[in-house]
Amino acid sequence: DPNAAMLEVGRKKAKERHILPEIMKFEIGHAHELPYDDNTFDFVTISFGLRNCTDIFAALQEMRRVLKPGGRFECLEFSKVSDPLLNTIYRTYSKRVIPELGARVANDRDSYDYLVESIRRHPDQLQLLSQLSAAGFKSPSY
Repeated sequence: DPNAAMLEVGRKKAKERHILPEIMKFEIGHAHELPYDDNTFDFVTISFGLRNCTDIFAALQEMRRVLKPGGRFECLEFSKVSDPLLNTIYRTYSKRVIPELGARVANDRDSYDYLVESIRRHPDQLQLLSQLSAAGFKSPSY
């Protein structure tokens, strides 16, 4: 993560959960410029962060670069709702309810407005599969 304050939150939570620093490292950096050698990791994961990358394809290429041959990549991310009725309900909910909850619960409407907008701009499932294939991942699926 490029945000030192977010990394500190992660460190605090890891310590509260008794996760040893040798098990989980927190390093400042960008997903599109990973400071690791090629073929370093057996497993690469990103959770709710890909949509925040300024260049998703470059980030995917970097994650593929540091992944060992035969390694596994997992991405947990918000995506699009394909059913038209559910999509209408979700868009209304996300535009009206999520920011209001953010304002009332976290006193932070702007961050929740950003969350909704970043989900809206994120590639849909098929677009992301195409990017994963182009980045060199074998048999991507969702």
